[in-house]
Amino acid sequence: MRRGAVGLLTMTVIGVLAACAPVAPAPTPSGTSISLTTGPTSGGSPSAGATDSPAPAPTLVPDGTAADNLPYFAAVTAAVWATDSRVSGRAYIDALVAAGFDKTAMQVTSDTSTVGNPAESIQFSVRWGDECLVGQIGPATGDPVTVVVPVVAEGTCLIGQTRPIDW
Repeated sequence: MRRGAVGLLTMTVIGVLAACAPVAPAPTPSGTSISLTTGPTSGGSPSAGATDSPAPAPTLVPDGTAADNLPYFAAVTAAVWATDSRVSGRAYIDALVAAGFDKTAMQVTSDTSTVGNPAESIQFSVRWGDECLVGQIGPATGDPVTVVVPVVAEGTCLIGQTRPIDW
């Protein structure tokens, strides 16, 4: 009973904080690989003296803060969400590792419920100093949600049971 209440509280906090999160540019998926490139900002012809250059794709900022890395984390999350692997926690972990995030700093919840049904939502995180980049996806979530939250008292990012990242 308490675990359910804590999980609900966690999802509520993430939902509230998501309203404050900056919006990252939408990535362009390419098959099953992940592309984080963005297109031009406008389709019209440029006016005199102005250039129509593409917005730079977000990148990993190794010496930056969690907030500095949120646009990149969100872009990786959105790119996986756009694939057939969108409800696989492992797909998000693998993509974040490929994007340069530290696998040993990650957590992920199970893809299935305790009775074997697909999970209503999956959470995954990367600890970044005293903060966490947290993503949540799934049928109960709608579009992916990505936020920066403080590390919890236990020194982790996610509350409750997570699955081992042993691959």
